[in-house]
Amino acid sequence: MMKMMAMMPLAVLLLTACSTTTTKKTSSKKSYNPTVAEQAEYYRVQEQLIEKDLPNCSGCIHGSAHELTFTAPLQTYEISSEAARELGLTNTKFDIPVTWNKQTAMWVKFFTGRGRKHFVNYTQRAGRYAPVLSKIMADNGLPRDLIYLAMAESGFQNHARSWAKAVGPWQFMPATGKKFGLNIDWYVDERRDPLKATIAAANYLKMLHGLFGSWELAAAGYNAGEGKIARAIRMYRTKDFWQMSKGRYLRPETKNYVPKIMALAIIGKNLDVFGFTDIEFEKALDYEEIMVKGNADLYEVAEVLELDFEEVKRYNPEVVRWQIPPYVETYPLRVPVGAKDAWDEYKDKDSVVADSFKTYVTNGQSSLQHISRKFKVPVDVLSELNPDISEKRLNPKTVVYLPFREDHSLHASMYADIYEKSTRKTSRRRSYDRLISSYSKKGKLIKNPSVFYTVKKGDTLWRVAQRTGVPMSTIIRTNRHIIKRRTILPGDRLAIR
Repeated sequence: MMKMMAMMPLAVLLLTACSTTTTKKTSSKKSYNPTVAEQAEYYRVQEQLIEKDLPNCSGCIHGSAHELTFTAPLQTYEISSEAARELGLTNTKFDIPVTWNKQTAMWVKFFTGRGRKHFVNYTQRAGRYAPVLSKIMADNGLPRDLIYLAMAESGFQNHARSWAKAVGPWQFMPATGKKFGLNIDWYVDERRDPLKATIAAANYLKMLHGLFGSWELAAAGYNAGEGKIARAIRMYRTKDFWQMSKGRYLRPETKNYVPKIMALAIIGKNLDVFGFTDIEFEKALDYEEIMVKGNADLYEVAEVLELDFEEVKRYNPEVVRWQIPPYVETYPLRVPVGAKDAWDEYKDKDSVVADSFKTYVTNGQSSLQHISRKFKVPVDVLSELNPDISEKRLNPKTVVYLPFREDHSLHASMYADIYEKSTRKTSRRRSYDRLISSYSKKGKLIKNPSVFYTVKKGDTLWRVAQRTGVPMSTIIRTNRHIIKRRTILPGDRLAIR
C-alpha cells in the first residue's frame, strides 16, 4: 500500500485525499482551507516516503536531479564544457538551465569565499528538507533542482522573514500564499510549514513556467512578480532573461536572483569539488501525528507528551501562537516518533484547553476596535474570545480577554511579528551605508575642489557621475560629509574637481 501511494501523482491525491481537519461555524466566519493540508498529509517526512532507494549523485545535496532522475518531458541541461573544465566539475547536468557567466561566477565566488559559512548552514539544513522538497517537485512534474530556489530564498529556514514580510522556506508574501491555498491568520501561518509551503510553491512555479515558457523567467517572476516580468517582456521584446537583465527596468535583486540559484546548484551538486567535504547533514525530520481539539493549549499538550513546548513548536512551525486555532474542530499535530503513545493513553483530552488568557480592564468608554488597535490584535479574534461582548461601546471596568497567555510578556518572541516596525527603511539604510563605505574606499579624494555641481531634482549619484564624467566613487569620497548622512537632495553642492 505504501509503495502504491508513493507512485500516486499529486493531482490524484488532491482529488482523493480525506480531510483531517473539520471546520465549525463561528460568528467571525473563520474558515480553514484543508486542501494543501490534505496533500501535505501524504508527504510525511519519513524514510519510506522520501525515496529511500533513490540514488544520490556523488558529492551532491540529496534530492538534487541527476542521471537516474532525469525523466521526460523534463528537459536536461548541461553546463558548458568550458565551464566544466574551468571549475573541474564532476556533475555537469541539471534539470533547470545553468548558465556560466560573470554573474553566476560572482555568486560561486561569494559562496565559496566570504559567504562560505552561509552555504555550509544552508547545506546542513538541506539534509532535513531537500529530499522531501525534491519529491514534491518531482510529483508535480517539476524539476528537482528547484530545491535550489528554496535554498536561495531562505537557506531552508522555516522562520525566515524578509523586510517585506515574506515568510517561510519559500518566502511567500501573504497574498500569494493565500492565493495558492495557504492559511495565514492570527493562529497559523502555513508559509512556515515546509511541506505545505512547498506544495504551494510547486503550484506557483508551474503557473509561472506556463506563463513564460522558461525556468529563468519563472524564477525571475517568483522574485519580482509575474506582472513585472510580463511588462519587461513587452518592454524589451524578448524572453531572454540575460538580454532583459541588461536593461534598467528589473531591479538588481531580480537580476542577481537567477544567477544566484544557478551558482547554488553548481556548488550543491559538486560539494567535493568546492571543498565542502565535511558537511554534517541534518537528519530528515521523522514524525507521527496526533489529533488535538481546537483551542488546545500547546503547553499542556507538551506536558502530556513529556516534551518541551519548543520541541512541539519545532515540529509544527506553522502554529505561530501557543494555542490551536479555536475555529477548527480538530487539528493534526506533528510529534516526534514515539510520543503518540502518550497521547493515545491520555484519557482526559478535553482538559487540554487554552484558558489562561491575559485580561484587559477598560478605564472609560471603549470598544473592541479600540482594544484591537491598542494591542494589535484582529477584531475577529477578540470577538471570538469574548462572545458575551456584543456591544459596540464597552462600559468602564469591562473585562476583555486577550489572546496572550497569562504568563507571557507581550513582547515575547511569539508575538514579535505584531509589534515589529517595518524594516524596509532600515534595510535600505543599511544597503546605502554599505554602498557609501565601499565606494569611499575606492574613490579618489579631491583635496582642494574648485568645481562644484548643484544637484537638480531627480538627480542620483549615478546620474551626477554620468553628467560630470567624474567617477561615482570620487564623488562619494570627496562629498562624504554630505552623503554619509542621507541621500543627495536638490540644492546640494557637490565638489567634483
